[in-house]
Amino acid sequence: MIDVNTPPKRTTSTHEGKRYLSYNQIHKTVAGLADAIREFKPDCMVAIGGGGFIPARMLRTFVKIPILTVSLELYDDKTNTRKEKPVKLQWFDSVSGVGARIEGKRVLVVDEVDDSRTTLQFCVEEITRDHAPSSIGVMVLHNKEKTKNGVLPPDVSYFAGESFPDVWCVYPWDAIDIDEHEEKALLCQEANFNDMVCGNPRIMVSP
Repeated sequence: MIDVNTPPKRTTSTHEGKRYLSYNQIHKTVAGLADAIREFKPDCMVAIGGGGFIPARMLRTFVKIPILTVSLELYDDKTNTRKEKPVKLQWFDSVSGVGARIEGKRVLVVDEVDDSRTTLQFCVEEITRDHAPSSIGVMVLHNKEKTKNGVLPPDVSYFAGESFPDVWCVYPWDAIDIDEHEEKALLCQEANFNDMVCGNPRIMVSP
């Protein structure tokens, strides 16, 4: 387990009640986590789709390991309602040989945000039960400082680039107009300049 380095709670500036994040900020957040991830020594990543796909690819620039992908659905996009538990939309199996990259290996689960922790708990439990990794870690770009519904086992290594109050995060891969999104992200970043919230990623290790 890596030593705990929990950042202090702090405010974060928003635009229209949301925190917009740019590709530049996210890349720097991932880069800021790279050394801690290398110390964990993962054999492969499991990116949770869709939010974990791009952060996982960014991390691979710094940590050259394979990326496996899964897709889980906690919210129904059609009804905009929350399901009782996550549903598997895409997973890997041992028949094709993909699962062999997990069994007995050190695995890093990657997602964009730790909100309720429900999806992260589900993913970790499914991997642990069905694929028996030797060790498992979780990396998220952002951790929301709120009461969590999900729980991670104490032996799971946890890495978060930033920790901030419970605000709605808007990521660039969800943007329809990327120029407009980047302008709003800049407004949030400038508002937080004095607090250095948007400027330098801070590592929080262990849940």
